[in-house]
Amino acid sequence: MPDNPPASVFRHSIVLGTVAFLAAIILGLVYLLTADRIMAQQQAMERRALAQILPMDLHDNDLLQDAIPLTPDSSRFETMPLLGLTTTRLAYIARLNGSFSGIILPAEIHDGYSGDIIILVGILSDGSISGVRVLEHSETPGLGDKIDITVSDWILTFNGRSLNDPPTPRWQVIKDGGDFDQLVGATVTPRAVVRGVYKALEFFSNNRSTLDTL
Repeated sequence: MPDNPPASVFRHSIVLGTVAFLAAIILGLVYLLTADRIMAQQQAMERRALAQILPMDLHDNDLLQDAIPLTPDSSRFETMPLLGLTTTRLAYIARLNGSFSGIILPAEIHDGYSGDIIILVGILSDGSISGVRVLEHSETPGLGDKIDITVSDWILTFNGRSLNDPPTPRWQVIKDGGDFDQLVGATVTPRAVVRGVYKALEFFSNNRSTLDTL
C-alpha cells in the first residue's frame, strides 16, 4: 500500500483553494463595482462617434436608446442585401420633436483591397448624407487607410451628397468617370467605399416609408 500523502500537502491544497476562491470573489466584486462605470464610458464614446455622423442639432433623442437591430435576412425592410450585412448590426434612428429626422445605417463592404470595410452612413430625412465614418478596415497603412477620419478628411467628401447628387453615373471615383477623388496608389479602396455609401442611400430610398413609421 502506498504511503498516505503528508498532511502538509492537504494544508497547501486547502490554502490554494481558499486563495483562488477569495480571488474569484474579489474579481466578481470589482466587476460589479466597475461594470456600470465601464458601460457609461462606452456609451459616452459611442455617443461622441454618432454625434460626428449626425450632429446633436439635427435630433433631440438619445440615439443609443433608439437603435434597431438589422439582420442580414430581415423581412422588415426591402433590399437588405444592399447593406452587405453578414451579422446583426444596429441602425440608429434620429428624431426631432417626435418626428423621424434621419438614420445612421451600418454597412459592410466586401470588395476592399485588404478585406471587409465596415462603415456607418448618416442619412437625413431629405435623403442627404449627414456624415460617413469607417468603423473597421484592414486597408494598407499610408494608402487605403486614408478612408479613416483619423488619417485624412477624404471621408468628408460624402457630406451633403444624396442619391441624385451627383447623378448615378457619377457616383464613382474620378478615374472611373465619377466625382469622387481616388486615393493616390489605392483606387480599389475608395472605389469600394463610394459604392458602399451609394448602396446605403439606395436602401434608405427603398425603405423611406417604413422608416417613417418606426
